[in-house]
Amino acid sequence: MIESFDVFIKQFKAGLVELFHNTSDINELSLERGLPKEIWEGIMAFNPLSVAVPEEFAGRGVKVKECLGLLSAASYESLPLSLTFGINIALFLEPLAKYGHADIKGDIFKRFIENQAMGGLMITEPDYGSDALSMRTQHTFTDDNYQLKGQKHWQGLTGMADFWIVAARKAMDNGELARDIDFFVTDNSRSEQHIPVEKYFNNLGLYMIPYGLNTIDLTVPANQKLQQTSTGIKMMLDILHRSRLQFPGMGMGFLQRMLDEAIGHCTNRKVGGQPLLALDSVQYQISRIQSSFTLCSGMCAHSSGMSSIAHDVSGNGVEANSMKALVTDLMQEAAHICVQLSGSSGYKLDHIAGRGIVDSRPFQIFEGSNEMLYSQIAEAIVKQMKKSKELHFGRFLTSLDTTARVAPRFKALLDFSISDNLAQRQTVVLGKVIARLVCLQYVDELVEKGFRQDLYENTTKHIKMDIQELLATFLNPNDATPIVEYQEGGDWLSFV
Repeated sequence: MIESFDVFIKQFKAGLVELFHNTSDINELSLERGLPKEIWEGIMAFNPLSVAVPEEFAGRGVKVKECLGLLSAASYESLPLSLTFGINIALFLEPLAKYGHADIKGDIFKRFIENQAMGGLMITEPDYGSDALSMRTQHTFTDDNYQLKGQKHWQGLTGMADFWIVAARKAMDNGELARDIDFFVTDNSRSEQHIPVEKYFNNLGLYMIPYGLNTIDLTVPANQKLQQTSTGIKMMLDILHRSRLQFPGMGMGFLQRMLDEAIGHCTNRKVGGQPLLALDSVQYQISRIQSSFTLCSGMCAHSSGMSSIAHDVSGNGVEANSMKALVTDLMQEAAHICVQLSGSSGYKLDHIAGRGIVDSRPFQIFEGSNEMLYSQIAEAIVKQMKKSKELHFGRFLTSLDTTARVAPRFKALLDFSISDNLAQRQTVVLGKVIARLVCLQYVDELVEKGFRQDLYENTTKHIKMDIQELLATFLNPNDATPIVEYQEGGDWLSFV
């Protein structure tokens, strides 16, 4: 009989404390590439990835609440560990559970449950990062097998994962590649499916996770192709949106850790006979982290109800992009604040906040850079506005399901109309405004269920301040562009 989630997560948290603080020192481990084998085995002994394995395969049932709870528990102690689980859950196990052929699921899930296997997703290519639709990895079909050829890079768990889901485009008879994308499960333990690592990258942070360059030249049987219900592009959106919708799980524990570290340090640190926490500016900075913690709580609650594999989230781009972009921006800000409040001790690679700056930074880049996602949010909303023939920003957001509950609180700020000729830099700013309102509404919904009202009210104050600053930029855009040939007449030494 599978234990309750409360028991499961309590044991997992206690296990991480034992492994990271008693058996070893996480602050020292974080300075090394990878983790010692005995530590990995100790972590995986709790069978953490069982949360993303269906019950019929001896898992816990792929419940979003449990997946996010696990990610949060891991990120409180180690953001790279949480990302490792996030890659496995959102980019391999959930897609396999939803789209995998029945013939292959049993053996693969068994290896995750019994042999501590890991899996990841390969989309990004050296010449095609966010432009996934232009990828050059291709597949051909012969004798009931698919041959895949190409290159992939910056895949989390490079050389470490046992299984991969690889994205490729069909090679046509005319030499071109099909527009649509297909996905294939590969098993590294089979020689004909093995994906070699050409080289490993010296990633700036996230030392626990290997990244590198891979060459794809392999053969898989037909039943290892994921089974899409419509197009491969729609399936890719469903996978990527679900992953973005579960980013708050990784953000939750990290933000709570930054908050606890900041409160703990500022309570105990005395300046002029009084704790740092008594200083007004310090209270403001900690309240910024706390508002991020509150927003992320709302995101987790909302995601738990709408991002399961039972749902098609390919059309939930605004919500997915809002969660991913905003929570990762908040993670970076929280780490910076915690370092600032910690003084010189925070500026150490083995300090949780100093390390957090470096480890949380790539979250703003991978799975779609935040600037791109904010722009997509704005473009989607403006498109809806034009379709409904309502170009007044405030009135439209008040009528939109995802913002209707909170938009009226910002009526005065949102009292303007959208023009037809927005610069791209304006769409990024507008997307940041929309994302904040979308995610604040998640907290509003959570308060209705009993979440603390005072946390919500404080967060609303910060959101109002953010929107005021963002709209000042949006309504009075800076049109400066770089001067590429700036050297001539640009050397100050010539004028002194």
